Amino acid sequence: MAVVAPSRKAICLVLSASLLLGACATNDLGDKRDLNKTEMGAIIGAVGGAVVGAAVNHRNRGKGALIGAVGGGLAGAGIGYYMDQQAKDLQKQLAPEIGRGEIVLQKRSDNTLVVSMTSTTGFDTNSAMLKAGYTPTLDKIARVVNQYGKTAITIIGHTDNVGKDAYNQQLSEQRARAVSDYFVGRQVNPVRLDSYGKGELEPRASNDTEAGRAMNRRVELWIMPVTAS
Repeated sequence: MAVVAPSRKAICLVLSASLLLGACATNDLGDKRDLNKTEMGAIIGAVGGAVVGAAVNHRNRGKGALIGAVGGGLAGAGIGYYMDQQAKDLQKQLAPEIGRGEIVLQKRSDNTLVVSMTSTTGFDTNSAMLKAGYTPTLDKIARVVNQYGKTAITIIGHTDNVGKDAYNQQLSEQRARAVSDYFVGRQVNPVRLDSYGKGELEPRASNDTEAGRAMNRRVELWIMPVTAS
């Protein structure tokens, strides 16, 4: 019987699992702690599912595992208050970036916080490597989301319409994944994180001008409350 070598994707997933299982999570105060059994199981399950083509994504996140990982979900009026406080802390920490137009922070009616980060300091053209000027901003965000552990963070990459559709889709995915990996390195619980790309499908502005294209080359964080129901 011929021996089938594991694919590069499978090897990367196994290595990713090893790195994630060696990471720490944090409590609601931002203090480091070891991953619990639920978190470890969720990571193993997500990585194993990806190997067979059933990776966890933004529409198929294991709700039970997520609630267990964050120590129980939010309920009732506490949801709005919790997210309002988190929005205030993000606004305070990111005031310089917001003032320079590098970040837009919005709170939606469903209590989701959307942090839209432009390409000004994020990535060079055609690159998914985080620029040094971007990491202090990500550090601020990581500190805040670590203090508000009862949220899930979906990271979405976007591009302008320059170049082929397939390339832009891949680049948007790589940029979102780079931000997700950085957050894991800053002790954000990996079970809370998800990333994917939308390529050039959802522009914020017209692609007919460079200013508009710069706004469209962005990464968004959708910070959503983990609810008990």
